[in-house]
Amino acid sequence: MAKTIVVKQIGSPIRRPAKQRQTLIGLGLNKMHKTRELEDTPAVRGMIAKIPHMVEIVEEKG
Repeated sequence: MAKTIVVKQIGSPIRRPAKQRQTLIGLGLNKMHKTRELEDTPAVRGMIAKIPHMVEIVEEKG
């Protein structure tokens, strides 16, 4: 079983650079307080590290 993490959007993409908005979309987030369960890979961790002010890791599974 692969490790997964649950990510929640806590910040709005309004008045943010386009790259940050695209990173949110890449994570599958586009609305406030939406959560996604994603595979725990270095790519996903890197995307989260780019926008720590807009997302939070709620839970780590596996």
